[in-house]
Amino acid sequence: MPQYTFKGRGNNGQLIDGEIEGASSSTVANLLADRGVIPISIVEKETREDILVKIRDRFDLYDISIEELLMFTRQMSAMIKAGIPVTRAISGILETIDNPLLIKSLGDILEQLESGRSLSIGFARHPRVFSNIYVSMIQVGENTGRLDQSFALMAEYIDRNRRTTNNIKTALRYPTTVIIAIAIAMVIVNIFVIPKFAQFFEANNLELPWQTVFLLNTSRFFVNYWYVILGLLTGMYFGFKYYINTDEGRYKWHRFILRTPLIGDILHRAFMARFARSFSMAYSAGVPIVQAMNVISRSIGNDYIAAHVNGMREGIERGEALTRTAQNTGMFTPVVMQMFAVGEEAGNLEEMMTFIADFYEEEVDYDVKTLSDKIEPLIFIAIGAMVLVLALGIFVPMWDIAQLANR
Repeated sequence: MPQYTFKGRGNNGQLIDGEIEGASSSTVANLLADRGVIPISIVEKETREDILVKIRDRFDLYDISIEELLMFTRQMSAMIKAGIPVTRAISGILETIDNPLLIKSLGDILEQLESGRSLSIGFARHPRVFSNIYVSMIQVGENTGRLDQSFALMAEYIDRNRRTTNNIKTALRYPTTVIIAIAIAMVIVNIFVIPKFAQFFEANNLELPWQTVFLLNTSRFFVNYWYVILGLLTGMYFGFKYYINTDEGRYKWHRFILRTPLIGDILHRAFMARFARSFSMAYSAGVPIVQAMNVISRSIGNDYIAAHVNGMREGIERGEALTRTAQNTGMFTPVVMQMFAVGEEAGNLEEMMTFIADFYEEEVDYDVKTLSDKIEPLIFIAIGAMVLVLALGIFVPMWDIAQLANR
């Protein structure tokens, strides 16, 4: 039970304060009255968890996972399909979730619905939870009377993005772990191992090769100026975070990650799959192409690709064909451009965009499965180079000492 702090007056009027445990403030008041204390104030004592909740609310530290959003979307689709009113559906879901951000958002949406506003307007008030394409699909569902289908389409869309994201994270987990382990090993070697060898070399007054001198100077810098390195790394981290939060910085960073060897091509295909899937879903729901392009550009997750999608939208507004605007971006392969042309000429653009999305997703799945095989040789080369430098810098002088001792 929660703890309460209280202030009150006893039978003779003296001030009494303290702590007491109770189910509620009214229960505590009754307990105090039984003890002959007239309560003046009863305040629930904040726990460590309560303080953390307030800090997170103050600085917006809460977030919603893609799994939680997927579960909510599927529940809404099932409930609306079963004929349950939207307000009752949201109220029921509120009783089963524990994510503070989602609880706060759904509570506000419920208030908006009860005050006569539409569901899409309520969702649009919470962009941290519901993306632009999510809001647009709900708006289409409201206008066409097929809200359950809109939620079902969004659930499928979120699930596909979740699987692709998880596959990429799984493929990067091994090389990331190895790189971190190498970095930690280098720090330990420079701070604890090499200084011991340095003392030995100085005691024997040896003429050292440049590799050893380099290692000793590097280690000496680590030991003597570790705070400078830590400060530089911290400053670089926060400077980088600030830069990528600007429009120009975010655009250049998103362009850079798409051009990164090995990883960039996979991410590019993943974003293209997301674009095609979003376009197909919006087009099938009856969203005009120009509006669909505008929504996709704001929810695709990469500013560099979003700029090209906006270029496509501007071209369509000028009366150009979709295939021509897509070709001008340079984002699509010739095979995909042929699919664009066939879909536009045959009038089955929705089906062809779905096929393009499937095509890209299959390529991403294959590339992700073979990513570790491609990265492993680079990791082995890095480890070999590190061992070679240590061998040349440390063991060669030791070998020279052994040779002198034998003579």
